[in-house]
Amino acid sequence: MELLLSNLAHGFGVALTLNNVLFALLGALIGTAIGVLPGIGPVATISLLLPITFGQPATTAIIMLAGIYYGAQYGGSTTSILLNLPGEVSSVVTTLEGYKMARNGRAGAALTIAAVGSFIAGSFSTLLVAASGPALTQVALSFGPADYFSLMLLGLVISAVLAQGSVLKSIAMVVLGVTLGLVGTDVQTGQQRFTFGVPELSDGLGFVSIAMGIFGIGEIILNLERPEARSVLSGKVGSLMLTRAEAKRCVAPVIRGTLLGSVLGILPGGGASLAAFGSYMLESKVSSHRHEFGTGAIEGVAGPESANNAAAQTSFIPLLTLGIPANAVMALMVGALIIQGIQPGPRMVEAQPDLFWGLICSMWVGNLMLLVINLPLIGMWVKLLQVPYKYLYPAILVFCAIGVYSLNNSVFDVYQTLFFGILGYIFSKLKMEAAPLLIGFVLGPMMEEHLRRAMLLSRGDITVFVERPISATLLGIAFIALAAMLLPGLRSGKDKALAE
Repeated sequence: MELLLSNLAHGFGVALTLNNVLFALLGALIGTAIGVLPGIGPVATISLLLPITFGQPATTAIIMLAGIYYGAQYGGSTTSILLNLPGEVSSVVTTLEGYKMARNGRAGAALTIAAVGSFIAGSFSTLLVAASGPALTQVALSFGPADYFSLMLLGLVISAVLAQGSVLKSIAMVVLGVTLGLVGTDVQTGQQRFTFGVPELSDGLGFVSIAMGIFGIGEIILNLERPEARSVLSGKVGSLMLTRAEAKRCVAPVIRGTLLGSVLGILPGGGASLAAFGSYMLESKVSSHRHEFGTGAIEGVAGPESANNAAAQTSFIPLLTLGIPANAVMALMVGALIIQGIQPGPRMVEAQPDLFWGLICSMWVGNLMLLVINLPLIGMWVKLLQVPYKYLYPAILVFCAIGVYSLNNSVFDVYQTLFFGILGYIFSKLKMEAAPLLIGFVLGPMMEEHLRRAMLLSRGDITVFVERPISATLLGIAFIALAAMLLPGLRSGKDKALAE
């Protein structure tokens, strides 16, 4: 305990320097703004802002990027409640009850519990990161190539199993993502794979192009199909104060959402969106007011908003301890660290204590900033949401194009983004969730690298994956999770065939 308090004191000393506080505030404000505005999200924004971090110390740069990420979780609730349009993917669930509350004249209460729940969840999960990070780092030092391969495979399975919709479609998206990750030049042999003679593909597909296209442009196209969903709440926001009954009803959902989000955030492929969805499903089953769900139940806002913010914080655990991104934003964080000359992984706590503990403590500082600045700025966000979408989306498209082009000064990257934007729109129409594809794209190449290392060290003996206890355990969990989701569907299909 004394060591933890000493490390936290060191972290606050780093986080509370003037430069880091200003960049945390900047990240929180930008994150809230892009969370409010539909059609861009933290992935595209962080991609756009990566160049401005090059001249800053690594700790300052990561603090700002982290602020954008968890700030977007706050901002996404505003547009979901007032506009019935999620500005951030993880806020999709908030539209189900938050917008109904707004229509019932309780928009202010919905916004307040979203902000307060997010702060409580963020504070708890930050302490969880601080307490568990060093311990998990020690565990990670015992991982070998076979264990890392099994861990990443488990992450891919979980991203497919926990995704919304058909499990088979999710598995197909994971496989597609892994395949896209193989495009380019093989590092070990120098052979080009799946480039089809296109020189620009020799370095592989651009992660930023895929993420921006699928989640940015694809979302814009979908928004343009739903003009009725962009009508800003015409009535007043109303009082921001919760009634005593509402406050009492929110206590248990906030606690449950915080705990669920903290767990799902740690899992590779989990993420804030899955945490929010899982929390909503949980509340709809265990809440004593579940009969109100669909008409504006405050539990349907408190639980998911707490869960998505908790998951946003704890998703840093696998990044900081294992060097594995838990979601698309964490993948961009890996890129930012590598650009700064820092390799994320088990030795990061010892090699970069300022960055590790400074980042953790900046999360609490950032969450406090968001709580203080968000509620007073609700009026400004409402005005921002009144900007007609026909003026908004061209600006988003321009910023996306500039951001993609500036990474490599390549027009081909812009074409890539447009292609994946159309592909993202098609995926949405086919009800194929894109998040597993993105996770597969990030983890696929890393998984291949550890597979090759494991096979090389074992001299081609594939049993190395079941002989090592850690690897065998992870593979067992992956198999059980996959079987638990597939068997009911296969059994019902068999029963139907027998009935016919």
